[in-house]
Amino acid sequence: MKNFQLVTMIVFIALAVFGILVFSGAIPLGKNVAPGSLGTVVLWGTVKSGTMAPILEEFNNANPTFVVKYVEKSAESLDQDLLEALAEGTGPDMFFLPDDLAFHYANKIFTIPYGSYPLATFKNNFAGAGEVFLTGKGILAFPLSIDPLMMYYNRSMLDAGGIVYPPATWDDLVSLAPKLTKRDDANKIIKSAVALGHFGNVTHAKDILSALFMQAGNRIVKESDGIFSSTLNDAPPNPEYNLASILKFYIAFADPNNKDLYSWNKSFPSSIDAFSREDLAFYFGYASELESLVNRNPNQNFGVAPFPQIKNSNFKLTGSRVTGVALLASSKNFNTAFTAASLMATGNFAGKYALATGVVPVRRDLLKVKPLDAYFPIFYDSALYARSWLDPSDKDTDNIFRRMVDGVISNNMTVEGAISDASAKLNLLLQK
Repeated sequence: MKNFQLVTMIVFIALAVFGILVFSGAIPLGKNVAPGSLGTVVLWGTVKSGTMAPILEEFNNANPTFVVKYVEKSAESLDQDLLEALAEGTGPDMFFLPDDLAFHYANKIFTIPYGSYPLATFKNNFAGAGEVFLTGKGILAFPLSIDPLMMYYNRSMLDAGGIVYPPATWDDLVSLAPKLTKRDDANKIIKSAVALGHFGNVTHAKDILSALFMQAGNRIVKESDGIFSSTLNDAPPNPEYNLASILKFYIAFADPNNKDLYSWNKSFPSSIDAFSREDLAFYFGYASELESLVNRNPNQNFGVAPFPQIKNSNFKLTGSRVTGVALLASSKNFNTAFTAASLMATGNFAGKYALATGVVPVRRDLLKVKPLDAYFPIFYDSALYARSWLDPSDKDTDNIFRRMVDGVISNNMTVEGAISDASAKLNLLLQK
């Protein structure tokens, strides 16, 4: 164990020094170095090989001193494949790290020290969503892309209701809900304004609730001296928007006794299916879902708008998914992997990767140049105020949020008790 710690420390120091030299320009990467002399590194990810091939070929051609070889993995098996490969000593040198695996792999990936990449430089270069990869010890991954949470809306339903613009705030949404929710003669909802309130048939329910919590000023997870803990029980910055009131607001849309807001129940299919069937006016989904939504119903007349905000809030916020490129501590070619990852994040690769995968680049300089189409300018604007949180286990936290919502709906818990229970369970995950 002592020898392992010593080797780890030596590697850490060597890479820190190497990183400082790279970013200071003392090591002129890609210049006066023999082709292929830095070797080959393996990159794993869930992006289709056909999508990655042309942009990676261009990247390798632009950086002939090393070769990056890509291996496609399924999203369902990436985690298990990585763990098995690491146990066998056959893992990749680096991989595309989704933010919901960052905590899980924090002790297996190489944390880039702030001496190699200063915190101020990071914040100047990358939008705020990329900060999900920051810890007290350093950077878990170089951020590449942001997938902001958006509001898709059925333009035909809004036009028929005499509604000129989609809601910009939650107050606006509340006022529009009764106009858009339609019932038959038996008072059964046949068309809904918005899918909120339940969990099981609300696509991205945890993400929507997380965004609402963060809009109220709650970070969900915080770090202090390397220790991570839940903030769900913390006192809110604004008492008017405590998490109990936020959870009540969310659940009100599933309450038959709330005549103004009731618009969703368990009889509906998933919200994405209801939206594509044109039975739902507003759908909260990610920018990356645009193409699939078009393909689901090519004749649907829908638009996209920013995620609604709290009225008169002094900041904007929407949820997001963030992807970075992380270095595995077990890499057999640390220096080349470090070089490749840093160039991917800071060179042309980042913009091409975002474009190819239907998301938004995280680099601020790339966000300045908006594509000239109907949707992506809105995606780019939302990416600037998008945020994420360090989720310790996507599946487990999904169950925690589900229990929180279902516990209140079934009257088995008060809203305060449900939040307290969720916070306690989140703390247990963070302490594993």
